[in-house]
Amino acid sequence: MSKKSTIRHRPLRLGFIALADCAPLVMAKELGLFARYGLSVELHREVGWATIRDKIVYGELDAAQAPAGLVVAASCGLGSVQVECLTGLVLNLHGNAITLSQDLWKSGVRDGQTLRKEIARRDEPCTFGVVHAYSAHNFLLRQWLRTHRIEPGRDVRIVVVPPAQVHANLKAGHLDGYCVGEPWNSLAVLTKTGWCVATSEDIAPRHPEKVLMVRRGFAERSNREHLALIAALTEACEFCARPENRERLMETLAQPEYVGVPIEALRMSLSGTFDYGNGRIEKHPSFYLFAGEGVNEPSAEKADWVIRNLLTSGLVPDPLAVPRERGPEWFRADLYREAAQLRGKNT
Repeated sequence: MSKKSTIRHRPLRLGFIALADCAPLVMAKELGLFARYGLSVELHREVGWATIRDKIVYGELDAAQAPAGLVVAASCGLGSVQVECLTGLVLNLHGNAITLSQDLWKSGVRDGQTLRKEIARRDEPCTFGVVHAYSAHNFLLRQWLRTHRIEPGRDVRIVVVPPAQVHANLKAGHLDGYCVGEPWNSLAVLTKTGWCVATSEDIAPRHPEKVLMVRRGFAERSNREHLALIAALTEACEFCARPENRERLMETLAQPEYVGVPIEALRMSLSGTFDYGNGRIEKHPSFYLFAGEGVNEPSAEKADWVIRNLLTSGLVPDPLAVPRERGPEWFRADLYREAAQLRGKNT
């Protein structure tokens, strides 16, 4: 272990958002995995990704569940104070969907092509929500729109809305659609206020979604705890990936202190069968990938996917603001491998 590791006199503060893919953090606590690695951890549920980012940047949180793009954005000072951050663990691949309003369905929209026709017919552009400017949700929505010759900023407005608020805004008519993680797509289907037109796996197979985000300074000063945190969460990811554990997972996440939604909304994405709404139900065993070959390692390829999308989406006008060669400094496969060795010693 690094000689820079320090002894901590308070619990680690670990942030998360009320989403189904916070599951590894929740289950690491519920299964006693943090304690198994000698960690004292407090889970802090936050409102949105901007809050997560700010609390990481200013040291109010030691680590957090975060969209993969947030690590790069914070390190480059995109939309916030510049603070070097990194990840030593990818928590999951996939897990998002694009939801459109039931009003659009009633207008004849069934896919991207019919959405383009409806947009052309309207006097005002549609408004779509994403949960953060530099998250995969924004990348995926923009990619899907452009695939159907719908130009963000010209044909549709894209606004940032915290995950737990997108469904209420759709229901109130403030949004025509959104890209978000579960269960906020399924909740729209359950309440018949919306329907899903595409999942993130449909749009970008095996894209990195959530990661464990920390400041570089924390990773260096508290190396021992950081590696133990990665090890514990890797075990939790493997637990979440097993189909036989999904019922317990859903029951736990449904509790008010975690996601706090009806278990039916969680079942629609965690059971292996996904309900898109309006009668479309399909087998979707890999809606989430919590573990498996190549899933959890924060590889250079995953970093490159994030950086490439930041640049090609038009969100970062100056390519020099996000140096592609720095990807391996932000996505630290070496720390992931060190934590794997720690796991071996702990078994």
